[in-house]
Amino acid sequence: MMEKTKKKMTQKIEIGDKVAVLDDDISGVVIKVQNNEISVETTDNFVMTFFVNELVKINNSNELSGFFSTQSLGSVLKDKEEPKKRSFVKEKRSRKDEFVLEVDLHIEKLVPSKRGMSNYDILTLQMETAKRQLDFAIKNRMPKVVFIHGVGEGVLKAELDFMLGRYDTISFQDANYQKYGLGATEVYIKQNVK
Repeated sequence: MMEKTKKKMTQKIEIGDKVAVLDDDISGVVIKVQNNEISVETTDNFVMTFFVNELVKINNSNELSGFFSTQSLGSVLKDKEEPKKRSFVKEKRSRKDEFVLEVDLHIEKLVPSKRGMSNYDILTLQMETAKRQLDFAIKNRMPKVVFIHGVGEGVLKAELDFMLGRYDTISFQDANYQKYGLGATEVYIKQNVK
């Protein structure tokens, strides 16, 4: 019985036969047979060389029916033709993973050198930056912005609080003490407010 199966498995592949590669999604027509190496012109018009044991003849399925039941042969050929669809599961993000826009208002972070700038110029630049970044966050529907202003004498914090109080669509409070210390303000942007 084993002898008969081995004999039947060694298939005679000739020029002009349609073949498929066992472990790959490649099929084509045999154009050259040399010893146990077979040259195949693929359906994409490439010429590739394989060993006899890497190919299966597909133009006569009756020869294969001795090895496989009709159902399993059909499923093998179906698996070969149709790529398996991958399923993607979208991960749910927790509120902690949301993007937070952090804006550092220290003058050293805003300009290369503050030489020649008065305190008024510095405060004006810091407030313009804060307003521009807050407007950007509101426009792009970001849920939270943190303004890092430092402790200092409290002038920048007071100006920032005054500016933030003029917006209806936001609420603000001191930021996380463990992360920022006393020198930051956290702004929550309310979405879908009409």
